[in-house]
Amino acid sequence: MFEQRSRLHYARLLIGGFLTLLSVQAWAQPGVAQYPEKPIRFVVPYAAGSSPDVICRLIGNELSRQMGRAVVIDNKAGASAIIGTEAGARAAPDGYTMVYANVGTLAINQSLFTKLSYDPEKDLLPVGLLGSVQNALIVRNDLPVKSVRELIDYAKKFPGKLTMGSSGNGTTGHLGGELFKSMTGTYMVHVPYRGSPAAYNDMLGGQVDVMFDNLITALPQIRAGKVRLLGVSGARRSPFLPDAPTIDEAGVKGYETLAWGGISVPAGTPRDIIQRLNAEINRALASPSVKAGYESLAFEVSPGTPEQFGALARREAPKWASVIQRAGARVD
Repeated sequence: MFEQRSRLHYARLLIGGFLTLLSVQAWAQPGVAQYPEKPIRFVVPYAAGSSPDVICRLIGNELSRQMGRAVVIDNKAGASAIIGTEAGARAAPDGYTMVYANVGTLAINQSLFTKLSYDPEKDLLPVGLLGSVQNALIVRNDLPVKSVRELIDYAKKFPGKLTMGSSGNGTTGHLGGELFKSMTGTYMVHVPYRGSPAAYNDMLGGQVDVMFDNLITALPQIRAGKVRLLGVSGARRSPFLPDAPTIDEAGVKGYETLAWGGISVPAGTPRDIIQRLNAEINRALASPSVKAGYESLAFEVSPGTPEQFGALARREAPKWASVIQRAGARVD
């Protein structure tokens, strides 16, 4: 009996020691307890100085301060953000590469392009949503419409007469306009530009009648009285334009579009690192410097879990696929 108890005690000691060793080894793994041990590359698939770039630099600076390691912005623009997204997705999954991922790269591109060099669900893992910005439905000041209802009536009375400018093919401004057209039974001629500034130049010159544009670039034009605001694209009113009705409120029931963005990492990145990054991102989003910077861009912060960010992308993909199919939109 004594020998049995001794053997049992010895076995328990061995098991306890083994479990302790496993625990120590797990915490000693590079990239877990000591993470980060070197600078983190933050791939931004847009040009330096663009709105996504500014959004990423604000959060990157705060993450650098919090984590004690530099977060280095790596701008890789081009091909509707495909070049940078692919570069980020193909990087080593060790926690030292993050990728700015948004409605375009995670939900729109897979339907807009017949062949995509990365798989949004298989090649990238969600870390956290940063936030979103609404689009503004605006018209040139001398267009004889002062509400969403009047715009619909005018477009139906003069089909094909109105020109709808956008900052480019496949943007939420372009596709948000296509969604509006399909939901209202109207026809406006889409005119894509290389960015919002060129479109505004033509709107102020009278060549563009209507635009669905991010509040980031639309707000200065609206506040300066250069264009007329008819509504905003979110499910609720924008805190930056509280007196403006949503397009849904104005009569197009169910209409909603948002330009959202967050952070992803290459598939295979350890779960512990993803959770650490998510916690740091949510902490950064609550910091006064990031909040103030994002407010200046009309960018509404949306802290949450990796699962919530992934679910958002999965919900949005079929919605935009349907819009793209109806509009016949293609980039390649």
